[in-house]
Amino acid sequence: MRIKSRWSKRGKTHTVEEIAGAVAFITWRIAGNCLLSLENNDFQTDTHEQRLNIISEFLIFTIHMIDRMTIENFDENERVRFITELVTKASKHLEDNKRDLVGTGEYRDDFVALLNERINDYAEFSYDDKEGPSFPMKRFFGDKMALVMGEKNQKWVADQIIEIEVRDIMSHLRKSVPNLFK
Repeated sequence: MRIKSRWSKRGKTHTVEEIAGAVAFITWRIAGNCLLSLENNDFQTDTHEQRLNIISEFLIFTIHMIDRMTIENFDENERVRFITELVTKASKHLEDNKRDLVGTGEYRDDFVALLNERINDYAEFSYDDKEGPSFPMKRFFGDKMALVMGEKNQKWVADQIIEIEVRDIMSHLRKSVPNLFK
């Protein structure tokens, strides 16, 4: 998957909100690509709503990884602005897609509530700048994804998440996110 991760005008200073907007787009692309990867590896999805719920879990995990990766780039105020804008943009992408594919509803609040719950859970696990998320964090993510994937896929999807999808997410993030701070 190719992700545009460089600003078109070199040397221009970008606001925290501009960076967050670009990262939100990258996050959405990564989540969509991970869904396709699952489907291409014969994990069955049955409805648009299920696909978007899978994307939600990928978005939440990816947003948490971005927060862990970028925490040193910001003071506390900038970090709050960055994460707020990132979540606002990502939830807008999700809400627009849910409205188009599932129907009307207030999806943003549900996503933010789930994100807050998961972020608190993920905060309990360790993360290393070199190694990325700890195995228990990856296992937790895999277990949550297994619940969303449904009974047929529960047996193997956690392994796919732990061994392949998290590695791909981290690879894309390590290549793209640092470039946006230049």
